[in-house]
Amino acid sequence: MKHLFTENIAQILTRDFGDNATQIFEKSFLIQYLNEKTRSANRGSKARGSFANLYAIYVVIEDYIAKKYDAKGDYSEYEGALFTHLLRRQRELPFGSKLQNHALNNRINSEFQKFFPNSEYIPILRNLETNRYWINENLLKIAIGKKTFNIAKTVIAIIDDYVHTKQDAFQRFVKSCEELQEIGNTLLHAKLKNL
Repeated sequence: MKHLFTENIAQILTRDFGDNATQIFEKSFLIQYLNEKTRSANRGSKARGSFANLYAIYVVIEDYIAKKYDAKGDYSEYEGALFTHLLRRQRELPFGSKLQNHALNNRINSEFQKFFPNSEYIPILRNLETNRYWINENLLKIAIGKKTFNIAKTVIAIIDDYVHTKQDAFQRFVKSCEELQEIGNTLLHAKLKNL
């Protein structure tokens, strides 16, 4: 599905992967999921932002990158990120202050499976006993020919760009409201003057 923000995704993929950008888009269920969830980017400030699911992906991948698993190491040996740290980080992000735990606790996985029923992987893995979380690294590593690309930093860049686009839309909305209020005040003053 193509929409206005798809072009932003394509530009980020091209910047990061050059001639392999199109193939990575076509092979990556995670990038395609981001494309689906960012439809509202250019629809104005009142369109639903889908921040809960996007931020669930974001904070788990952010943890993955912070521990440098995108570059080296055996991620399967990692003890996982603590739920409390991930939820706190989600709430620190723009538009995230009111987010609940639902996205981290299976909402994203069930929605992802609806979009991609043939995918053998879900995005977020968790251990209910330890309350630890991991990104499914199988969704981050995209094989093209003999080369494997890790899309972790690209996913972060796409979500960051989406958030920036939504912030701009919100600021334009506020500015329009302020301009309308100023016009209303000017008309009111003119009317009062003529009384």
